[in-house]
Amino acid sequence: MPIFPPQGGLADMKKLRQYKRFPWHEGNQAQLLSDGDAFFPAMLQAISEAREFVLLEMYLVESGRVTTGFIDALLQAAERGVKVWLLFDAFGSLGLSGHDAGRLSHANLQLAFFNPFHLWRLFNVDRLFRDHRKLLVIDGKRAFIGGTGLTDDFDPAVSPQGYWRETMVEMQGPVVADWVTSFKQIWRRATRMEPQLPEAGPVPPDGALRGRVAISCAPVHREIKRALFVHARRARKRVWLATPYFVPSSKIRRTLRNAARNGVDVRVLVPGAFSDHPVVTFIGRRFYPRLLLSGVRIFEYQPRFLHYKAVLCDNWMSLGSANFDRWNMRWNQEANQEILDGEFAERFASMFAADCDEAVEIKLTDVQKPCWSGRMLHWFWSRLDQFIASLSHRLFQWRGPVE
Repeated sequence: MPIFPPQGGLADMKKLRQYKRFPWHEGNQAQLLSDGDAFFPAMLQAISEAREFVLLEMYLVESGRVTTGFIDALLQAAERGVKVWLLFDAFGSLGLSGHDAGRLSHANLQLAFFNPFHLWRLFNVDRLFRDHRKLLVIDGKRAFIGGTGLTDDFDPAVSPQGYWRETMVEMQGPVVADWVTSFKQIWRRATRMEPQLPEAGPVPPDGALRGRVAISCAPVHREIKRALFVHARRARKRVWLATPYFVPSSKIRRTLRNAARNGVDVRVLVPGAFSDHPVVTFIGRRFYPRLLLSGVRIFEYQPRFLHYKAVLCDNWMSLGSANFDRWNMRWNQEANQEILDGEFAERFASMFAADCDEAVEIKLTDVQKPCWSGRMLHWFWSRLDQFIASLSHRLFQWRGPVE
């Protein structure tokens, strides 16, 4: 039966010291899955092969063809005796119909919503904390991590010309055990209950990759962002960043500029004509001139909405749910898969370069000396960005420390 978290704000839950930093593990293997026609079938196939448990954590969940397919697969797994735990963000899953939520009822299936809404908490700042992670774990042996949601926006079968450009990574090996632990941690935070998962022994090496789970748990952990700073500063060859919402902090912008000045190939891949939040695209363009002057190359992806979130620094890569923007890092629970491997880095680099080939590279002449209307728009978006940043900071300070 569905489980709904107890009343009260997140400040009343357990202290965030339960979130630990995960170590690097040798002996993993990883597979890049580009777009919904690759990762959705792989995820559904994995659920159909589950024998012990399935963990599914999603931010964006909307009723439609994709969600119906996952509900069918999860219920079939539960019928086979597989234990299923589902954690959906309460805000991101507002598009889940009552009918579909009602279908997720089975003795072997538990459903929880992260930080649900209540009228008496309408103006509680804790409502801003969201679970933005995207994770599927099968039997503690396979994990899928990335930026997808359970929505038809990612399905080429529903929208052959306009489906969102997304990438997931499938992991096997010792690192999967840490993904199970990370799910347990956030399940406890959402429900104050311990998921009774089957005991699993050590996962044997299943490849040659080094991998690590990186999490950022608002409001105290900033591990994903710190990893970006460390590896970007060490990079000697390349720093390539893909993000659908490019509103970086001043520290991230400074890190990118410094890397480019040091001769590193710095590229930023962002959406172009298509976005689910065009205002964010306009706001992000105000940062282009200084980045371009420092030697950063900026590409606006044209065919569809670019939604995957990843960064590549030499042979280190981080891919997952984190957008690297100021709001995201302050208020969202995020999770990325880090991989350190030369061969895998080149596979990702080939995919990234192919996306750049389908993008328009922005030149300094494109952003210099704008017309009067362009200067007014720049002024407007600049003030809007500063207002949002200031509001976020004030709300965060007003909220006070986590208990």
